[in-house]
Amino acid sequence: MATTARPPDVPAATRATTPGWRDPRLWVGVVLVTGSVVAGAGILSGADDMTPVWAASSDLAAGQALTAADLEPVRVRFDDAADRDRYLGVDEELPAALTLTRPLSAGELVPAAALGEEAADDTVSLSIAVAPEHVPTDLVRGSRVDVWVVADRTVAQRRDRAAAELVLGDVAVLDAPVVSDAFASATSRQLVLAVPEVDEESLGEVLAAVGDDRVRVVGRW
Repeated sequence: MATTARPPDVPAATRATTPGWRDPRLWVGVVLVTGSVVAGAGILSGADDMTPVWAASSDLAAGQALTAADLEPVRVRFDDAADRDRYLGVDEELPAALTLTRPLSAGELVPAAALGEEAADDTVSLSIAVAPEHVPTDLVRGSRVDVWVVADRTVAQRRDRAAAELVLGDVAVLDAPVVSDAFASATSRQLVLAVPEVDEESLGEVLAAVGDDRVRVVGRW
């Protein structure tokens, strides 16, 4: 007896539809695109936060006069505005005469604290160490100060001298390094002063008084 072959099962045809707004694949795509846009905006915004500052173009020695040829601009991102202000910005006008108060290595950022005014030809640089309580806390490079010496009690009584004497008046501060937090317990504060070279007697008196802790520095404003 002959049998009739059954036709194979054919699935019913379905019509392709456009994904609707409820389709989760659509929202996943939106999230990915949005994330890419936000990330790109963050990268561009971070690039705008870069600050151009000066760096040493080569190894520089302490006391060297600084010129534009010794500097090269670099872009740095600072997390804190206070950190940014510690360095010499490219947009700041360079003074005509600057000297380094400490050496810098090639590529090192130029800190404002490492710069001092070039002393005049008729002055010498006098470095003294004074007790922190005898120096104004707001002294910076370029400040003007008077230097007083407290007379030794025995000498003052014998010579009928005043208890304190103005030895150096209205002298410029070439450098006044700030004591960092790590060395907050330091027993002295260093000052570098521009002193008239002809005033040798005053120089000797100040240097002798430094060892006896008899020097007092007064700021002028």
